[in-house]
Amino acid sequence: MGHGAGGMGHGAEGMGSRGAGEEKLLILELCPMPNAQCPMPNTQYLLAISSPKFKLSNPKLSMNSVWFDLPLAADITSLGKFNPLAIAFFFLFVVSSLGITYWAAKLTKNTAQFYTAGGKISGFQNGLALAGDFMSAASFLGIAGLVALNGFDGLIYSIGFLVGWPIVMFLIAEPLRNLGKYTFADVVAFRLQQKPVRIASAIGTLVVISFYLIAQMVGAGELIKLLFGFDYELAVVIVGCVMMAYVIFGGMIATTWVQIIKAILLLGGTVLLAILVLARFGFNPIALFAAASQKYTGVLAPGKLVSDPFDAISLGMSLMFGTAGLPHILMRFYTVPDAKAARLSVTYATAIIGVFYLLTFILGFGAMVLVGQDAIKQIGTGGNMAAPMLAEFLGGDAFLGFIAAVSFATILAVVAGLTLSGAAALSHDLWVNVVRSGHADESEQLKVARGATMLLGLVAIFLGILFKGQNVAYMVGLAFAIAASANFPALLLSMLWRRFTTNGAVASMLVGTVSSLVLIYLSPTIQVTILKHASAPFPLKNPGLISIPLAFIVAIVVSLLSTEQQAQEKFAEVEDRIHIGSGM
Repeated sequence: MGHGAGGMGHGAEGMGSRGAGEEKLLILELCPMPNAQCPMPNTQYLLAISSPKFKLSNPKLSMNSVWFDLPLAADITSLGKFNPLAIAFFFLFVVSSLGITYWAAKLTKNTAQFYTAGGKISGFQNGLALAGDFMSAASFLGIAGLVALNGFDGLIYSIGFLVGWPIVMFLIAEPLRNLGKYTFADVVAFRLQQKPVRIASAIGTLVVISFYLIAQMVGAGELIKLLFGFDYELAVVIVGCVMMAYVIFGGMIATTWVQIIKAILLLGGTVLLAILVLARFGFNPIALFAAASQKYTGVLAPGKLVSDPFDAISLGMSLMFGTAGLPHILMRFYTVPDAKAARLSVTYATAIIGVFYLLTFILGFGAMVLVGQDAIKQIGTGGNMAAPMLAEFLGGDAFLGFIAAVSFATILAVVAGLTLSGAAALSHDLWVNVVRSGHADESEQLKVARGATMLLGLVAIFLGILFKGQNVAYMVGLAFAIAASANFPALLLSMLWRRFTTNGAVASMLVGTVSSLVLIYLSPTIQVTILKHASAPFPLKNPGLISIPLAFIVAIVVSLLSTEQQAQEKFAEVEDRIHIGSGM
């Protein structure tokens, strides 16, 4: 422990005589040197300290030093080296997913099956797939890492990702299913002019997908590097190629079933990992948080990650409204047969996601206490490998292999969903409805969709290599900000406001996209952290507080400047279809 041979002799007084009602706090102590009291080096010994009435027999030994010397980086020995068990789990998942792709390829004969699985996915199945789409690398790897390195503030991301789902349930899911066919642009363009709206929506969609892809590919690269010891760049290329294979051949059917399997595995792995963490602390989360605050000061107080209240509001707005603007999430509502199934799928997804996000908080603090921040940072500066490191610490190579395989499944499935929605924007919105004015046969549409998938796969690989070392939860937070600014205002107003015009929709989507991108570039993250400038022109790390209201204001002002008779006349049909699904 840094206290020499007396490490084990500096226990707590009264260990065998705890008074009634006193809480037992378990502390792991590491003995670095062999001696009479500590016969095995690097062995974790269990000290029981009665809390709150405990006394340390050595006045030099403080609680901070006890917690500070918990497991060191040296304990984590298998990471980044050849790990047969981990690799076996990894290949088991890859082979299984390719088997699903082979089966799905036989069923994928037209564009409806490629984009939306023919609308034959049940509400429960789609709920699992929605949860699988949403529980991304940012959720499992990124949030656990943010909490492990920053403490309480990581909860902002957990809660922010979750609270967007009621908006999706009550405002988006049913109207989207009743009005659209393949993409959310179908809804925005339903009563407006097709070409300008689809061009603007495709631009916003592709920017959101690009930022989201960065997070997934960075997480994937670090994970494969962790498992195989490959170079990060090679790991990113491998992930991109596997993803392209099953999106191109299996389409939405393969993507949906991989999402379902991945959601079950991820939730099961997270529950098991959380149980193992809590078991170290008598199944008392309070003891876990107390241990964290003793080991690292200030981790239970807000302000370590987001200190500016305006930044906190901006981040919260982006995470909350961004959910309702994510193209790959919105696209899932076309895979169910009707609006009732769409609502049901959101109910299931919200319940699953809620449980999952609460558990990621436990994993983050567990990694902080049991693995240690220094060890986590040695593997990656973004903290993305905190959860796999925690799995190895608690369950050895076998559990690391399982969690790493599940993490890879998470990334692969989300990247597939993102790529599919991007391909839909390129082929359905741009090629079919803009270039070909709606006159393209099934064969041509499928070829364009698969070509778009390959293009997006290459973009994903490039972005993953370019943004090496970034925290994936933060990167997804930026994607949510762009989605909330570019897509959500136009989508909402097209369904609810009669006076909304084509010019208003286009202006809103373009201003939302451009303003959020410009403010991200001018933010401290880019200017100070990456470009190493002394200060940043824009003080907030997340642009949502400015870009979201701006997109709404532009949409309203531009729409009021002119009248679009056809859009107003068709609004009655929009209202009918939103509420009763007429014509479906």
